[in-house]
Amino acid sequence: MKIAVTGTRGIPNILGGIETQCEELFPRIAAYGHEVVVMRRKSYCNNDNITEYKGVTLIDIVAPKKKYFEAIIHTFRAIRKAKKLNADIVHIHAIGPALLTPFARLLGLKVVFTHHGPDYDRDKWGKSAKLMLKFGERIGVKYANEVIVISKGINQIIQKKYNRNDASLIYNGVPTPNIIKSTRYLEKLGVKSQKYIFAMGRFVVEKNFHHLIKAFSSLDQNEYQLVLAGDVDFEDDYSSKLKKLAEENNVVLTGFVKGEKLYSLLSHASVFVLPSSHEGLPIALLEAMSYQLPVLVSDIPANLEVGLEVDSYFPVGNESILAAKLELLMNKRGDKINYPMEKFNWDAITEQVIEVYERL
Repeated sequence: MKIAVTGTRGIPNILGGIETQCEELFPRIAAYGHEVVVMRRKSYCNNDNITEYKGVTLIDIVAPKKKYFEAIIHTFRAIRKAKKLNADIVHIHAIGPALLTPFARLLGLKVVFTHHGPDYDRDKWGKSAKLMLKFGERIGVKYANEVIVISKGINQIIQKKYNRNDASLIYNGVPTPNIIKSTRYLEKLGVKSQKYIFAMGRFVVEKNFHHLIKAFSSLDQNEYQLVLAGDVDFEDDYSSKLKKLAEENNVVLTGFVKGEKLYSLLSHASVFVLPSSHEGLPIALLEAMSYQLPVLVSDIPANLEVGLEVDSYFPVGNESILAAKLELLMNKRGDKINYPMEKFNWDAITEQVIEVYERL
């Protein structure tokens, strides 16, 4: 089969949950002998000038780097390219790009749509954008040949709202951890092994990193530091204020990190925190679990679905309870936890996705 992939910024080493999923999934699908083409957004590719990654063909397509237009314009151009390439299947990721599912169907292409979460619940979108994202969800669910959902919660949404009962539930996965013993990168940041709280993600409102900074700063201790890995694609008022808040409270900001730098931070952290008010199924949390880190996460449905112990959750937005639980974990001196990770295995997930393709 020839599979064309769109709805992602691209691979490899491009920050984002969908991007991480695609980087893990599609080389594995290619290894089964299928021809996979990932359509990348050229503005995110850092002029890397590569055309292949682990058996996956990469095609860069120009789209304006504008918050409200880049995804839809890129997807339109990617679908046209898929038709020219005689793709058997177009795999569309996320509800925004799914708005163009009927266009792909009209061109005679078969469509698999992966629903990564109700993005219209994200605070960064205005009223008009939220309406378009809801419409994209409806169109994708209604017109895609096959729908994949990454959590039970998302499946319940499309069953209730659109009466689509045949979606395939396929979780996000996590690779085998790459334990980094060296502390060279930590020394560069000015932090010590097992002496920092770690969080990562985009600097957007729904990640609630401002709550984490305030909770951590309220603790009467000087032994630990807070490290935030991430940044934002489009600088706005919130991200500027967050960086200022971090600077005022001596938080270590690393910027976007992938590869060995990220593995180092996960290998040596004491606690991982995910305070979000909105997630699909958070790959960042799964990665922290694979490194056997103690985790503290908000009690939103996506995090609850992971199935952690009760003590690992705190009420979303509650800084005082978050601070109290952080203090308890820091006093435990970073005990490792062996989480059950079987259903998040990328090789098993790959076989499940190929089964979806084969139905078409």
